[in-house]
This record gives sequence, structure tokens and C-alpha cells, in this order.
Amino acid sequence: MAITKWTLDPMHSELGFKIKHLMITNVSGFIKNFHVEVETEGTDFSKARVKVTADMSSISTNNEQRDAHLRNADFFEVEKYPELTFVSDKVEKTDDDTFMVHGNLTLKGITKPLSLLVEYGGISKDHYGNEKAGFTVTGKIKRSEWGISFNSVLETGGVALGEEVKLNSEIQLKQAVAVPA
Repeated sequence: MAITKWTLDPMHSELGFKIKHLMITNVSGFIKNFHVEVETEGTDFSKARVKVTADMSSISTNNEQRDAHLRNADFFEVEKYPELTFVSDKVEKTDDDTFMVHGNLTLKGITKPLSLLVEYGGISKDHYGNEKAGFTVTGKIKRSEWGISFNSVLETGGVALGEEVKLNSEIQLKQAVAVPA
């Protein structure tokens, strides 16, 4: 079967996250510049190979002061570790529209396994005849496992930042090329 290559449609995709702040609300953010490369057999995503690369200097929480802090050594150290990568090593189809994508996340020079829940939205053609595939991706990590432990204790007890970071992304792929096997 032919190998199909898919590339990111950045206009219709976002790589997002949320973290508890003051233990009462969530702060959301995005990584603005990222790439996704996917290879499938035909259009069968149950055997997909996925690679995500993200430019950590493009992190944004809509607050320049906070974003600058996230880029420094307290958090992501983007001058030393400019990229986040995720490379899949296994895809499990859990039902017609849901997959668990297993792989390795590398952040701040630390590589650890990560599993992501992927909801398949389907395939459609856009107004220009391009084949597109859509996905909602969710997961969570413990930030300290990737060397991100900055925090402060509140005078009321508790801490300023939660340990768990929720990952939430909308990904639209464009079929790039089908290559005979």
C-alpha cells in the first residue's frame, strides 16, 4: 500500500496547554510555531508515524512578562533547549474515531514516554480540493518529570502552580504526497 505523507495546516491548528494557577483557576497558553509530520498507509491513521517539533521560544500565554519568565531558566530554558519534540512509537485504535498514540516527549533535554488521546474528526476536502484530516489531541504531564519545578508557596497554603499540565490541541493535516510502497 502507498505511504501517504501529511503536513500541518498551521492556519487551522493549535498546540495548547493549561496549568492551575493559585490552585483556583487555569492559565492557558499555546506554542505558536510548531510542525507535525505524519506518515500513514493510505489514509489509515491506526498505523501512523507521527513527529511533532515545537519552537519553545514561541510560547504564548497572552502576557509578555509571564512569557519571558517561561522562556528563562526557571521553566523552559529556551536558549539552551529551543525545541520540544514528540515522536510516536505505537498507535492503538480504541474505537472507530479514537486512538492512543504512544511515543517519547523530549523537553529540556529530557526524554520520557507519553501517551496521548487522539480523537479523529475525519477527512474532508477543502475549497481548493486539498485532502484534510482533523484531530483533537489531549494528554497530561507532570512538569517536574521534565525538570520544570519552579514554584512558590502561598501564604494561605498551597502553591502558585499546579504540578499537572493539561495538553489540548486541535490538529488539521493536509495530505502532501502518496508514495508507492
